[in-house]
Amino acid sequence: MSGIIRTYKRDDEGVLHFREAWYDDEDQQFVINHGVVGHQSKTDETDVDDDSSVEGLMAAFAAQCEEDGYAEIPESDQFWVVAQIALKTKDGTERDRHLERKAKAALTGELAWRGLGIVDRSEIGNGHLNIFCLCPDVNKAVNAIKICVRGEDLDFTKLTIAAAPHSEPVAFRVKHSPKQGVGFTL
Repeated sequence: MSGIIRTYKRDDEGVLHFREAWYDDEDQQFVINHGVVGHQSKTDETDVDDDSSVEGLMAAFAAQCEEDGYAEIPESDQFWVVAQIALKTKDGTERDRHLERKAKAALTGELAWRGLGIVDRSEIGNGHLNIFCLCPDVNKAVNAIKICVRGEDLDFTKLTIAAAPHSEPVAFRVKHSPKQGVGFTL
């Protein structure tokens, strides 16, 4: 069985929390990851002796989330956040493809373990590497992306970040740029 259940809830102060669960086939563990969105999460793993019990564990997790007021955030209520790194060539080189793989892996972990969303896809073209992330909180995602790019030595000086509502994927607004007053194009 594959799949992940990812749910969110705002507390009385408006702070967004998340809970997610999945089955790790390789380690034969049921994993629950939870915490405040934007902060390093806590993870609980339970060994699963019988794969047939996974569906029941997932159903119980979903029911508990619902009972506690957690719910999935529909994609239409989330935001596209694009991390764009300027390249030296228009169509990219093998070195750029390596950068793409490294950046996607780093951002996937950075966002996932903080409840900040997923890396949806990436593309190289027009002199840029674009990594498209689907996120529930733009500002926290932008901060996490900046920290990740710096920490992974992915050339922070060439990073531009823009965001748009999921329903308006062409209405990007720059959230971070190495040069002030520069527009954003994919």
